[in-house]
Amino acid sequence: MLRLSALIISLSLVSPVGAAARDGSQACNGFVQHLRQQDRLLDGRPLHEALFQAAALDCPTAAQGLLNRGASVHARNGQGASALAVAASQGSVAVADLLGAAGADIALRDLSGATPLLRAAQHGRREMVDWLLAAEADVAVPDKQGITPLIAAAFNGDRRMIETLLDAGAQVNVADAAGKTALIYAAGRAYFNVVAQLLAAGADVTATDAHDLTALAWAAGHANDAPEPDGVATATLLLDAGADVAQHDDRGRDALMIAANRGHAQMVDLLLVQGADRRRTDLSGQTAADLAATPEIAALLH
Repeated sequence: MLRLSALIISLSLVSPVGAAARDGSQACNGFVQHLRQQDRLLDGRPLHEALFQAAALDCPTAAQGLLNRGASVHARNGQGASALAVAASQGSVAVADLLGAAGADIALRDLSGATPLLRAAQHGRREMVDWLLAAEADVAVPDKQGITPLIAAAFNGDRRMIETLLDAGAQVNVADAAGKTALIYAAGRAYFNVVAQLLAAGADVTATDAHDLTALAWAAGHANDAPEPDGVATATLLLDAGADVAQHDDRGRDALMIAANRGHAQMVDLLLVQGADRRRTDLSGQTAADLAATPEIAALLH
């Protein structure tokens, strides 16, 4: 049997299109050097682990050498992921081509239940998502928490990937184990462009999560790293689509109370204009003014 170092050198003459740039990177060069030094030890589990590393580093020539040496596309790492799942997470399309040709299972789920397609979506690997969909990966398979590729793309605010997944048949109103839909995730991060996209695709503005929070409630209490005008734009879209300003969660808190408690003054202004009841109390008897994060917001509510 050829020693792996010699095999890698020979394979460089027939590497896949685009592989030369990757294999010439400092990371891949260092990896190949490591393989040469560990050549005698590359058998069994170490051989499979080397394939995981080749996928993670996007080193297709090294990956082909390892496959020829006997590395298995069916082996799993400590998280239960295959080399294809690792390649999907890293966006290593050239390595995925080799693994797919060697019989890798595009539907294999890791210990969390995630498919390679979900991993690619979570990491924003658009080309990898295209590759997996072309290979007929199932767009609907969630992980054990109910996260689907579409939900992951919405959480990341990736409109192009959302469009790709919707075109591939992703269902827009699927909820995860916490009852949260793609629309709720996008609203909570104040991705108003994504919210508009999902609403246009038929997202249900009345859907609630496990705590009876609507997309409007999540927008009202949007993440603090989102600009407040984006939150207002998001809430406006939801209200225009029929969101109920009076809907409350399992604590009895409506969007106005949530916005006040989160310190979002512009959101409080919007919700008051839209008819939110400043006198309403939650299950503990508190009003929005009682819950206000700042004196300025409390003053708006008195």
